[in-house]
Amino acid sequence: MQLPPIAATTIGSFPRPSWLAQNDRSRAVFRLEGAELKQAQDDATALSIHNQERVGLDLLSDGEQRRTGFINHILASFNGIDLEHEAVKTIYRRREQPRPVPRVIGKITRRTPAVVDDVKFAKAQTNKPIKMDVPGPMTIVDSTLDEFYKGDEAAMAMDAAAALNEELRELQAAGCDVLEIDEPAMTRYHEKVFAYGAKALDRCLEGITIPTMVHLCYGYPGGNPNRQHEYEYPELLEALMKTRIGGFGVEFARSGYDPAVLAIAKGRIVMFGCVDPADTPVPAVAQVAERVRQVLKYVEPKNLWLAPDCGLMTITRELANAKAKLLVDVAAEVRRTL
Repeated sequence: MQLPPIAATTIGSFPRPSWLAQNDRSRAVFRLEGAELKQAQDDATALSIHNQERVGLDLLSDGEQRRTGFINHILASFNGIDLEHEAVKTIYRRREQPRPVPRVIGKITRRTPAVVDDVKFAKAQTNKPIKMDVPGPMTIVDSTLDEFYKGDEAAMAMDAAAALNEELRELQAAGCDVLEIDEPAMTRYHEKVFAYGAKALDRCLEGITIPTMVHLCYGYPGGNPNRQHEYEYPELLEALMKTRIGGFGVEFARSGYDPAVLAIAKGRIVMFGCVDPADTPVPAVAQVAERVRQVLKYVEPKNLWLAPDCGLMTITRELANAKAKLLVDVAAEVRRTL
């Protein structure tokens, strides 16, 4: 895989067409069933990839058009998870509103592939490289209710990591170009990263030789903006630099963090969140480009990818495409002045 310096990409999700699903922040309600649903998901995926190519992104995703939700689509391929009889839990430290989550009722193992066919379909639509993402072990622990491991989060995380590793190995064998592990829980629970999260992340990566990213975001737009970025990156990046992860997806558009914290990530890829994924106006190219130039003091151009802070699924298709196009324009502008 060959990407240009300062490549433009996205986190992964794009809005689903209204003819495919009713969109919700956490899960999709598809309008069709059976063979008709699969055909509609194929069409939506092809359309998403075409739109990404049209705006000029360098590294594409499948748009996550088939996924019922960020977590549950992957959990549906695991043993030990009850998705039918949910329980209520408060997840991601400082989210005040409890939400229904799957129950863990047995040892977590991988029963069947989750998104391997998805990457094969995506690869058949384009000659550009494809990035696929899965939720990480810490986020799986945080987004489920444990009724089996008796509170041993480390054991649960390592079993989830082993199951994810099987999925990632098959994605790699299917031709996936970049693998992304989404870990919003890591940004909330640094102490758990130190205790077992970094080790579980490393377990996910055994046998993986293609580029890998861990997305250290703060979730989709929403929640209490005054408390969202209370826990910052420096000590988290320091711990994760000891793992074999290839790079970090970090959130700088909404956080206002000083890019100097990225100096510790020397030699790793930085997927720099520089566009707000919320329903906000598209910023000026010059404004975002200046922010990116500040990052180049600490990250080499070949290791810098531009992205939104988080997925684009919660906004309109028109706005999502416009924000993706902005990333392409910013990358071109900064490359022009290197």
